[in-house]
Amino acid sequence: MADNLVSKVTRLKSLALDIDRDAEDQNRYLDSMDSDFTSVTGLLTGSVKRFSMMARSGRDNRKLLCGMAVGLLVAFFILSYLLSRART
Repeated sequence: MADNLVSKVTRLKSLALDIDRDAEDQNRYLDSMDSDFTSVTGLLTGSVKRFSMMARSGRDNRKLLCGMAVGLLVAFFILSYLLSRART
């Protein structure tokens, strides 16, 4: 009976150590994701500032901005159409 109890305790200890190791690995992964999201946030913030400065700067830039927006929408729809055709 004591041997049975010792083996169960040993298995539980091993399982607890595995869970601890897995939790540490996941925490490291989440920390690296946090730094990645922080850098992407900084990049997007700069892009939004430049975009809004360009939109406020004058009429010629607004025409360019509208042309770019229309071009991006057309490119998006063409790509989505091509991807939907490639799946079938």
